[in-house]
Amino acid sequence: MFSQSDHAGFLPLDRLHELVALLMQQGHQCLGPAVENGAIVMRELDAPDGLPRGLQAEQAPGRYRLTTDPPNRYFAWANGPQAIKPQAFAPKESLWRVERDAAGMLQFEAVIPDVPAQAIVGVRACDLAALALQDAHFLREGRRDPHYAQRREELFLVAVQCAEPGATCFCASTGDGPTPTTGYDLALAELPDGFVAVAGSAKGGAVLSALNLSPATPQQFDAARQQGLAAAAAQTRSLPGRLSPSGGNLRETLMSRLEHPRWDEVASRCLACGNCTAVCPTCFCHAEIDEPALDGQASRHERIWDSCFGESHGHLHGFNVRPDIRSRYRQWLTHKLATWYDQFGRSGCVGCGRCIAWCPVGIDLTEEVAALTAGEQP
Repeated sequence: MFSQSDHAGFLPLDRLHELVALLMQQGHQCLGPAVENGAIVMRELDAPDGLPRGLQAEQAPGRYRLTTDPPNRYFAWANGPQAIKPQAFAPKESLWRVERDAAGMLQFEAVIPDVPAQAIVGVRACDLAALALQDAHFLREGRRDPHYAQRREELFLVAVQCAEPGATCFCASTGDGPTPTTGYDLALAELPDGFVAVAGSAKGGAVLSALNLSPATPQQFDAARQQGLAAAAAQTRSLPGRLSPSGGNLRETLMSRLEHPRWDEVASRCLACGNCTAVCPTCFCHAEIDEPALDGQASRHERIWDSCFGESHGHLHGFNVRPDIRSRYRQWLTHKLATWYDQFGRSGCVGCGRCIAWCPVGIDLTEEVAALTAGEQP
């Protein structure tokens, strides 16, 4: 995206804290990268200068380890296990509550979340693409989810270009990165002396104007573009070109191979733990449960994240439509990469690679797709 425009500027490294401070002054709760339990996650920043530097993440199938970045950059790390999803589609929240009144009658009341305005600093291009898919599901015409909508409207997104993709990343092959192109309020490309900053919304433009930045030079814009191209070229994993979101026959290829022997092979390794769905930025499966008060006078109806790998997820009255791991893994992969087209016109994979790194047994989605589509002509 990084091209010269009226809504762009150059933010020196020693002024990055001014951006965070301005967002805080505007009333935003600012979230940024933090180290927690050996991983980079998004947490609230205590101060404008609270963004860490010098972090990188080594990722491989079933492996995630933090390392150091010798150039001491702010955003040299590839994505951690957490995307934007928890800030819009909460892991657990109340949808409605019921309470018995003085006359003993039940009174029902919708529960709409009271959420703060949040600014997330460090959003990746793959996660912006995933958020667009979440929007398509939760904000679709006639089925707008008020809880998701309330959280979504309060988000201010500061995206950053990925200069150092992880070994598990393949967003270039899905067309979703590594350079942000849409869906952000501000986008930053980190160079040795500062950031090329581009506004993507009216809110972002207002923030840029308030910072009163100098224009980025043509050389700085070109450096940002070349950095994005180099990051894309450095990715070693991919979905086959014919299976990219614009490839056209992804659905037909996978759905014609529902009895392929590879499903049995991958099922023998899969633990059905649900890690892949928990870290996936586009998965939206959920369950609903009731949590009654101990005195029996009130109850809350809760929505919680669920996974198609759970045995109960496929349970219907009297039988289970997905009784084994083979059928559950097949459901996940074919929905994500094939029947998602029927719902949203593209695959549900944005190439973030989280499902590969956070799978305890190192199952690689790109490897499974290659095996399932072997022999298919491009």
